[in-house]
Amino acid sequence: MSSPSQDEQLITYYQALFRAWGRQRWWPARTRFEVIVGAYLTQNTSWTNVGIALRSLRAAGVLNLKGIRNLALPQLESLIRSSGYFRQKARRLKLFVAFLDTYYGGSLNRMLAQPTEKLREQLLGLNGVGPETADSILLYAGQHPVFVVDAYTRRIVDRHGILPATAPYEEIRQLFQRALAADVQRASAAPAVADLRTRNQKLGNGSAGAAHRPSAMGTAKRSALVQIYNEMHGLIVGVGKSYCLKSKPRCEDCPLQSFLPQASTPG
Repeated sequence: MSSPSQDEQLITYYQALFRAWGRQRWWPARTRFEVIVGAYLTQNTSWTNVGIALRSLRAAGVLNLKGIRNLALPQLESLIRSSGYFRQKARRLKLFVAFLDTYYGGSLNRMLAQPTEKLREQLLGLNGVGPETADSILLYAGQHPVFVVDAYTRRIVDRHGILPATAPYEEIRQLFQRALAADVQRASAAPAVADLRTRNQKLGNGSAGAAHRPSAMGTAKRSALVQIYNEMHGLIVGVGKSYCLKSKPRCEDCPLQSFLPQASTPG
């Protein structure tokens, strides 16, 4: 019996995690602009620290495009201090707003309506925007069909012998996109198999993994392809945060434990 391909492995992982945890309602945010701010702030820090900064911005009434545009830089730095590297991040948020104003007349609608590859290239050209930040903005704010690769993703594929953690970002991204897109195609081509939307409805109250309370962006209507990219990233975050820890992983309790090579735990 031949070993499963990389694509087959990832589909099996998605199905196992979704059965275990259901919908993740990721990314937790009220607006598209809040997603973008969060994507900047979450660089090199925990989501707990980001949440504190977002609440500070919201309480000050500036968690919106106009607010960030008009806020003095020292005030912005103070409000996002909890996110770390706050001076750097404040300047980068200001640069993003300037980019949006210059190229899209301050309209998120116009920006996010651009073709995926064009907008991705523009975002990657901004100071402080790497592939993970760009793809987070595209997927979670713009509903573009791109998969987000983070440190948890690298750790999981490495420990499961799928790809080394040092593999290029694009190689990992394309692998996930190809595998998950094939799963969506199979579901849509086989009426007897519940499609993603039906599966989500049946398991709609995600309570484990990285699941969040319902929010406007976390429960937004999406295409099946965008939804599966969204769910898989949220599920991976859940694995990384709770089980596939950098040190002392808790493999024995993880839904993916049985898929480890020789069912062994990382040393």
